[in-house]
Formats: sequence, C-alpha cells, structure tokens
Amino acid sequence: MNKSNSGANTNTLQLLMDIIVLVFAYGVDVLFVGKQLGKELQIGFLVLFAVFILIYVLSNKEQYLYNVTMFYYLDRVYRKITKSFLLATIATAAMMGFMPMSQAGRKFYLVFLVVAYVLVCAKMLLVHPLINRVGSKNAPRTAFVGKVGQFNKFRYFLEKTSIRVNQIGYIAMTKEDMEQAEEGTYLGCLDELEELVREHHIDQVYIIQKQGVELPFTQRYVDLCIDMGVTVRLVVDFYKRRRANSYVSTVGTYPVITYHTITLNTYEQVLKRLMDILAGLVGCIVFSPIMLVTAIAIKLDSPGPILFKQTRVGQNGRHFKIYKFRSMYIDAEERKKELMAQNEIEGGVMFKMKDDPRITKVGKVIRKLSIDELPQFFNILFGSMSLVGTRPPTIDEVEKYERSHWRRISIKPGLTGMWQVSGRSNITSFEEIVELDVEYIDNWSLWLDIKIILKTVLVLVKHQDAY
Repeated sequence: MNKSNSGANTNTLQLLMDIIVLVFAYGVDVLFVGKQLGKELQIGFLVLFAVFILIYVLSNKEQYLYNVTMFYYLDRVYRKITKSFLLATIATAAMMGFMPMSQAGRKFYLVFLVVAYVLVCAKMLLVHPLINRVGSKNAPRTAFVGKVGQFNKFRYFLEKTSIRVNQIGYIAMTKEDMEQAEEGTYLGCLDELEELVREHHIDQVYIIQKQGVELPFTQRYVDLCIDMGVTVRLVVDFYKRRRANSYVSTVGTYPVITYHTITLNTYEQVLKRLMDILAGLVGCIVFSPIMLVTAIAIKLDSPGPILFKQTRVGQNGRHFKIYKFRSMYIDAEERKKELMAQNEIEGGVMFKMKDDPRITKVGKVIRKLSIDELPQFFNILFGSMSLVGTRPPTIDEVEKYERSHWRRISIKPGLTGMWQVSGRSNITSFEEIVELDVEYIDNWSLWLDIKIILKTVLVLVKHQDAY
C-alpha cells in the first residue's frame, strides 16, 4: 500500500499517451529525414529528444494536465499544452547551439516540431474522448449517499473531469427521506448500507457531509465501509480524520477526502495489470504441454469433465467462473456435507481436509504439484484474477462472512498470495487467514508481489503444504 497516494489523482494513461505520441513523431522524423544526418548528429538529436519529452511532460504535470480532477475544456487544455511545447522547444533550441549543426539538422528539428505539435493537439481532440469511453467500461461501481438534489451540482462538476464512475444509484440518509421520495429513487437507506454493498457489489461510496450532520453519524458509516474494504469519498466542508489511508482532492468547488484501504495509484494498478497479462500469456504458453498431459490423465483416470468450473467470489462480491483441473470425483460437492465434521479450518467458513476421500488418484498428484491450478492462468489473462492476491472464496463461504471478513475480497483474488506462502496447510484459523490477506492488502507493493512469487516458486519446488 502506498500510504502517500502520490499517484492516485494522476491520469497515467494521458501521460503515457503524450510520451507515445512524441516518440511516434520522432520516429516519423527519423524515417523520412533522419537518413540525411550523420551519426554524431543522430546521437545528439536523440539526447535533445529525451530532454524535450522530459520538459514537456514535467510542464504539463506542473499545470495539472495529468490530474484527473482538472476540468476538460479544450481551449484551456490547448493553452496549457502550447505553453509546455514552447518551453520544451526553447530549451532544446538553446541546446542546439552547442551542437555542430547542419542544414539537414535544422530541417530535422523543424519537421519534428511540426509533426509533434500536430499530433499532441490531435491526441487531445480525438484520443482523450476515446480513453474516457474505454475507462467508463471499467469504472468503479458507485453509490451516492444523500438527497438526489444535493448531488446535482457535484455530478455536473464530476462529469467535466476525467473521473469515471459506474453509478449504481442513490442511498437515502434516513428511512424518512426514502419514504418521502418517489418509489425507485433510492436503493435503500444508510441503515441498510452493509446489505446494499453486498447486494450491488459496490466499489466506492460518495457521501456529502452537510453542515448540521453530526460527525459521529457519518463516521459510523465510514468505518463500516473501511471494514469491508469499500472506498469512501467524503464531499465535505470539514471532516475529522480518524483512521484508514486518505488523501484530499477537489472536484470543482468541492473538497473531497478519500478514505480507503486499497491502493488507488493508477500507475501501480496499470503495472500490476501488465504484469498479470504477461504472466497469463507466459503461463498459458509454457505450461501448455503439462496441461495437455494432465487433461489426458484425468480423462483416463475417472469419469467426468477435464476442467472443474465453479462460481467464485471476486473483487467486492463480483462473481466469476474459476477454472481448475478436476481433481475430485464428480459427486464431490454432494459428499462435502458428510465430511463437514472433519473440517480442519476453525469456524466452518472454509473447508479443508487432509486425505480427502473425494480426491482421485490423479487428483492427489496434480494437487501435490499444484498442477490443478494451472488453468487459472486463463483467469489471470482475462482479468477475473490476479497473479498475486487473496484466495478466491466460494459463494457459501462469503455468505458466512462477518463485516470485517468482507475486506479480504476488496481486491482481485490471486493464484498465489500471502496465505499460500505462509504455511497454508498448517493454518487452521480462518481469522488468521483473514489477517494474512489484510496484511497483504495494507502493505501491497509491486516488490511485495515479486517476493510472494519467488516464495511461491520455493514452496512448489519443495512441495510444501499442498493438499
């Protein structure tokens, strides 16, 4: 977890697109004009190009162009990018005075400036709306708490920014507000917030803190969301911070304090997703021979399908199909009730049993080697799971969750995680499993993911704790 949230308000995709556009412009210049340059000038212009990008991006950032809360007015945006472009041009033109310049070199520089400026302007006009449209598809499921009229102005401001939300509906502050409104206006009232989060798979909640609303009243529901791993955004005049990670931003004239337990830094989320896509592709390709042999062995060993498909619970209650190689007989789910008395996990929320009689001969081998989980690389590739995360629970497990347990599914489930590399078969307390998952969520970083992956490899090599 990045406590500073330094990148939470940064529109990383816009920043990357600017760099890509400038690189493309330089590539076009090299392709059509660069052949006329000598080797010494080519190296010199490569350095100039790097300096140009650095100054342009830093200037844009200084003007908050990469801030998701900035109002997107075209005239305002063009003034800002023109200012940054001129600053980068002046700086690199000054540097050219120290280079042995030729007519071809000056032509190369001018062509780059023309192509680059046309492309960055076209990008803001054409690509920005496309990025927002794509971003809207994966926008967090959001509920607004308060009277509908109170949010009209705020939502007007919100729509002018790069912040995208998937609006699920409104939640009334009190039952009286809900009863006085037209039927269907509200999803429910605040007293039902926990049930509404579960039912509608809500990722984040906006609450308007109006004068006259008691702070302890609002704090109670902030705590509830924090316990469940749901992000809370308070649109407030004043609010007393108590716990959880937070950062302050503004949307129009509204200050917003965000309380959360999961990382919201966009660039880190992008890097994690890129790592998942790479891992999914590599896993599917590298392990395909093993998966083919396993499929044949399962088919010969016992009747039933090769793959075991089951509905699991993902991030904030979303349901998805998990894929595993079938390691049990086809009547395993029916026989599970008979074996519940031998469950080794305390509390009865999860089920795990050594020498489970439902496991087939081939199943024992592939479980020991963790081969049964290889098809989950497809889950990772297509985005329902992550390479590293928390264990994906079943629907009946989640139905038994207390409020604090819900927090462990506030991120995508993973193929491996803190629990798996901490002596998974030796842990019999569900509360201890939750603690490990929450520890991972609270301390998440890319480096932590890498360490867990390395530990997972060691566990698999030693065949530790897998049954």
